[in-house]
Amino acid sequence: MKKLFGILLVLALLLGCTAAMADPVTLTYSEVNPLEGTIVGEVAKAFKAKVEELSGGEVLIDIQAGGVLGTEDQILDNLLGGGNITDVGRFSAFALTQYGCDKAKLLSIPYTFVNEDHFWKFADSELAQEFLLEPQTIGLPLRGLCYGEEGFRHFFFKKGIEVKGIEDLKGLKIRVSADPVMTGMVENLGAAATPVSFTELYSALNSGVVDAAEQPTANYFSNAFQEVAPTLVLDGHTLGAIQLIITDAGWAKLNEEQQGWVMEAAKYASQVCREKVAEIENETFEKLAAAGATVIEVTDKTPWVEACQPTIQANTADQAELYQQLLDMQ
Repeated sequence: MKKLFGILLVLALLLGCTAAMADPVTLTYSEVNPLEGTIVGEVAKAFKAKVEELSGGEVLIDIQAGGVLGTEDQILDNLLGGGNITDVGRFSAFALTQYGCDKAKLLSIPYTFVNEDHFWKFADSELAQEFLLEPQTIGLPLRGLCYGEEGFRHFFFKKGIEVKGIEDLKGLKIRVSADPVMTGMVENLGAAATPVSFTELYSALNSGVVDAAEQPTANYFSNAFQEVAPTLVLDGHTLGAIQLIITDAGWAKLNEEQQGWVMEAAKYASQVCREKVAEIENETFEKLAAAGATVIEVTDKTPWVEACQPTIQANTADQAELYQQLLDMQ
């Protein structure tokens, strides 16, 4: 009996060692912007730290930042075309609009959110969970984990262009992503919407391919756009809502307990985002002042809002009741 017990004890120890020596699960995390000095970089670092803490190193996050895996559109094209370029990604909240996610489109409608508190009331609501699960409901191999934000998005203009108000945008070539809402908004403002890849935007501004573009403040500075486009106009046309997405393939790499850790880490990263936005934006404005950038605040947004009504109405008419729910959360 003692001999049998000894054999069983040895087997148990061997099995325990084998389990301990099992390779950790590694999830690749994609981020278009730089890791340092950006709100989205803080989100990525917080998510990684919390996943690895909760799992005790059983799940690792490999962050690929600075656009090394491609633009948001390129990454999504890969994933939805059957590729596996990443497991987790940080995307603009409305990036999936062109792939059939109609609810997500509402988050990109200009002048929807009056301030950050308005957005976070949405992000903390049951409605947000409905939006996050939209890819699953229409058959896309993705699922949303959480929402966050990068602050409001503003226009910036290359050297030699003086902007005092909305009338100065007429005829300018303004860079847009492949998004009908953004394109419509720019055209409503009297400018020419000009699609340019984000990775080519710096050179496009420097060479005059475009006259202007728009980004959240921290991204504007971290990508050094102030070097070639030193005038920043704070019109706050769209809140830079973001979301973390995990692929079905990435989700399937995890057991139920690991999936729980990932979900908890996403909530933590969302909260870090909420706490860091104002801090990073304030630091960014100080850096912009030191760099000699010109920052112009739009004190009356009424003309901007009125000009964009055609795009607002055209892109909310088919979801008017849902859109009104967003507006009512302020």
